[in-house]
Amino acid sequence: MYFYLPVALTSVNSLITIGIGLIVGILTGLFGVGGGWLITPLLMMLGISPMVSVATGANQMVASASSGAYTHHKLGNVDFKMGWCLLGGSFFGGFIGAEVLKILNILGNADFVIKVTYVLLLGIVGAYMFSETLSKLKRKKWL
Repeated sequence: MYFYLPVALTSVNSLITIGIGLIVGILTGLFGVGGGWLITPLLMMLGISPMVSVATGANQMVASASSGAYTHHKLGNVDFKMGWCLLGGSFFGGFIGAEVLKILNILGNADFVIKVTYVLLLGIVGAYMFSETLSKLKRKKWL
């Protein structure tokens, strides 16, 4: 069951997009992260342009972050003072990032920069997590 996405200028399978949203929502709720780092590359793999993937991922992040924050608030895990500070920085950072992306799009470099940035960012995060795991295993004498 395909449907047409007028902004992305492509058709996608609705079950795949619902499945991606469900999986990313579960992972963001589980790990307490924004889903943009997952949803954007997944949308790009479906053939959606990086610019549209980034902007659409922001919608998904609002939904998963709101539901996750509400649930964690009920569990007493939310520090509102830190949250308000992060909110302020994130708002202005998001605005600046969108403006930079707009300039890169005008220059014709947006797609390349988005793809390279994702590879670098995910690679750095993966390497850091791997090294942290190795150091913990060494301390426990497992390696």
